[in-house]
Amino acid sequence: MDKILEAVVMSSYPNNVKQGLVRRVIEAAKQPMDSEQCWSMLELSTKLYLTGDTKYKREVGKEVLEVYGHYHPEEFEEFFNVRFLLSLLQEGYGPLGKRSHYVLDYIQLGLQFVLESPSANSIFSLLRIEVLRKVCERPSPKQCAKISKLLTQHPQCIPTGKHQLLFCQQLIRCIGHFQCVSEGEEEIMEFLEQVNKVSGLLQRIWRTQTSTILPSLKELFTIISSTEEQEAPSNALASVVQFVPLELMDGVIRNLTNDDSITDVQMMMAIGRMIDWVSWPLGKNIDKWIIALLKGLAAVKKFSILIEVTLSKIEKVFSKLLYPIVREGALSVLQYMLLSFQHSHEAFHLLLPHIPRLVASLKKEDSNSATSSLEQLAELIHCMFFRFSGFPDLYEPVLEAIKALPIPNEDRIKHLLGQNAWTSQKNELACFYPRLASKSETGKIGLINLGNTCYMNSIIQSLFMASDFRHSVLNLTEGNSQPLMTKLQWLFAFLEHSQRPAISPESFLSASWPPWFTPGAQQDCSEYLKYLLDRLHEEEKTGKRIYQKLKESSLMSQAVEHHYLNKTLIEKMFGGKMMTKIRCLKCLNVSSREEAFTDLSLAFPPPDRNMRGSASILPVEEIGPQFIEPPENASQLTGSPWIKRKAPMAADPAALPMLVETLGFQERGEAANPLGGNDIGVDKAKDPLSAFGEQACAPKDSRSVPDLINYFLSPERLTAENKYHCEKCASLQDAEKVAELTEGPHYLILTLLRFSFDPRTMKRKKILDNVSIPVVLKLPILVAPEETEEICQCGKDGAAPGSGFMSVVYDLCSVVVHSGISSESGHYYCYSRECTDTVPQGQPRDGTPKPASDKQLDFEIQWYLFNDTRVSFSSFESVSNVTSFFPKDTAYVLFYRQRPGRQSCLLHEALAEAGHLHGEPSLHKDLMEAISKDNILYLQEQEKEARNRAAYISALPKSPLWWRDLDRDKDDDSSSGGCSPAAGGGGSGSFHGLVF
Repeated sequence: MDKILEAVVMSSYPNNVKQGLVRRVIEAAKQPMDSEQCWSMLELSTKLYLTGDTKYKREVGKEVLEVYGHYHPEEFEEFFNVRFLLSLLQEGYGPLGKRSHYVLDYIQLGLQFVLESPSANSIFSLLRIEVLRKVCERPSPKQCAKISKLLTQHPQCIPTGKHQLLFCQQLIRCIGHFQCVSEGEEEIMEFLEQVNKVSGLLQRIWRTQTSTILPSLKELFTIISSTEEQEAPSNALASVVQFVPLELMDGVIRNLTNDDSITDVQMMMAIGRMIDWVSWPLGKNIDKWIIALLKGLAAVKKFSILIEVTLSKIEKVFSKLLYPIVREGALSVLQYMLLSFQHSHEAFHLLLPHIPRLVASLKKEDSNSATSSLEQLAELIHCMFFRFSGFPDLYEPVLEAIKALPIPNEDRIKHLLGQNAWTSQKNELACFYPRLASKSETGKIGLINLGNTCYMNSIIQSLFMASDFRHSVLNLTEGNSQPLMTKLQWLFAFLEHSQRPAISPESFLSASWPPWFTPGAQQDCSEYLKYLLDRLHEEEKTGKRIYQKLKESSLMSQAVEHHYLNKTLIEKMFGGKMMTKIRCLKCLNVSSREEAFTDLSLAFPPPDRNMRGSASILPVEEIGPQFIEPPENASQLTGSPWIKRKAPMAADPAALPMLVETLGFQERGEAANPLGGNDIGVDKAKDPLSAFGEQACAPKDSRSVPDLINYFLSPERLTAENKYHCEKCASLQDAEKVAELTEGPHYLILTLLRFSFDPRTMKRKKILDNVSIPVVLKLPILVAPEETEEICQCGKDGAAPGSGFMSVVYDLCSVVVHSGISSESGHYYCYSRECTDTVPQGQPRDGTPKPASDKQLDFEIQWYLFNDTRVSFSSFESVSNVTSFFPKDTAYVLFYRQRPGRQSCLLHEALAEAGHLHGEPSLHKDLMEAISKDNILYLQEQEKEARNRAAYISALPKSPLWWRDLDRDKDDDSSSGGCSPAAGGGGSGSFHGLVF
């Protein structure tokens, strides 16, 4: 019968004809037959199964074997003996050089028919030894998968005792050598299936013999930590880790990180290779093990390893977000790597060039996985913006890419940053305290951002640093019938005396909030400042006068007393006066009107206006407005020099918010000399047009604040549609209008009108021109001839003879910076210093307070950078270079303080005397008690937080947590105040490149 079967199988008949004949042979085999015939059929079927060159022949061989195993068990058991199996396993089957690859499949097939036979145990013993030997020979993934399939179906063949542990270790080494030689997707899927079968066998063994898990993992670590291997171990090892019970994780990681026999180089090699495992598809818990080891290394302060591994691997991890099959694990690892790497921006900045491309690819993919990953990635990026501000030129493309994605709030950002960072702490107790646990080393207190309220915070800090105004507010008595001023007094008092690193201005915001402002949206800080000062002024006019004590002062004459008592505090501190004159160019009649102001809004001259070199100190003759001399005849009128000024258009502040973190500044090159007349030029390496698109105006020649004041005070021709109605002529006439300052404010507020509406593009735009800011400014004040002599008695340098103008000197004390390209978005922060009158001890008080030297005023007074909750030391170099370094960060509102010895001598003297008599402002009882209670509450909160953290980590390895001493950061490494920014298929690539 065997001859018939062989002839049929080897014939050239069609397979359907052969199948019918084979079926007859198989049916006949079910009948009783002699032992010799059975052996012949078993030998033939074995030959067909093991060496058949077609799938059909192997199928016939398999079918015959199964029939004889079932219907002739005794003969089959006799044929399928230990010696025969040993020969198959050790020598193979078939011609030399063409040994069969189906031996293991053949053995698995035959085992099912001898399980109950007397020889079964002998066969199992043989296979337990032989599979161990086979694994030690490092078989291919395919053969290893066949061994795993055999042992999974017949667990009696799994090595036992010591051999079982050795088998597990050798099986792991096998996996470490696995390589997929083909790049076809079908072959890769087959490879993945083979790997999963092998690792699945390990899982089965570990479930029944848990004692083999830890030694197996030790072997795994030995493989991945080896520095001698020429070829890196296969990423297929990731499939092993997924089956390790998570409850063993803490112990495993603790043992690894505390093992002194493991060198730093070995540990770095191991964690680096583990991070590569994020590219292994379908693996479970791989990201958890990677993160656990990173945390374990942080716990034992292996920061050099963490830094090196993070910088070398983070880009590779980031690239895996393109592949949906590994995206979830890769994103998890990326999140931890970035959120833990808080000592430097280097890791985050490695990713900046790649983020826009990835975001575009995920948007194109348009899947649930991509959408979820985009939102998580955007949240992560905003955390990095918050932590590492000061790089707007680098962040702008990224912000643009993620502008449509959700923005986390500051609490969420702080929570994420507080979870994982491993920055070293010198003070071991510091790791138990939350972020901003103590005041900034500057001694100043920040203001919490309540949701795009940086516009208010920057104004409040600027007003607080105006010391004369602050002292006057703090000196207010109870029952002053000024509710808003009282709230400002409380806010100033807390900023002065609180122990908190930052306080919430929520109560003041609700009281001072303009009703037309949109809640939660970015607003114009200049608009807010005008509204606030106007509210305070109007409130005082209808309430109690806060300067009642000045009335009792013997230093004031009755006339001066009456003059000042009729002024509110806002008028005394910020109020100035301006005379607007209009001259009819026909009849030469002049009409004039005097107006009060609290700030000067300075428009930018047209691009074609003649710019002359402006000095940092503004001489009277440079900016004194002059009327055009009356012409001798009408024909000369047209030759009068005049400039028609472009009327600025108010910016609409309502818009979506956009996160721009606080910028840090480094002093580059030579510092600008604020007294030398050198303007700060625009950094030619930065092109605001290319950086910020159509909304940004290209910077022209560098301008200065004196240029803008000159332009403000220059004559304006009223003609054509703007003709003036002359009362004397009783008709519309050409005219000339000029503004003259008649009273300089104590604090001069200058607003640079950077925002306008471009009718050509129908878009709001920001003028990004660099404007140099003088630290000392001279302002021309018009005085009546009869007043000149009186004023000169107060100051050494009175009005210039016959000029009608006198110079009033102002010192820069605050600069509010707007970062962004639109009035409707961006971020505000401010630079401030405290300018006060300095009278050396022993100097007689002769009624003329003498200021400190220019050098002391200009350079020795410390500058601070206020950015919401963050306060840091700064410098005038940072103030003056901000736009040169960062084109979209521009000075917007300037505060100058008038020096004594000029028009303001009476007010200066009164303020100085008040300070001399009363010292530091004394707060009323209720306010002092409130501050004291809040400071006690804050200390209790800190103690409770410390106890909670101590209890939480008592059972864990000692680990420094995230809050390093942020107060020591320089400007270029400071944490942002967290003002929210304007928000607001694809990419799978090569599958083979993903796995390997």
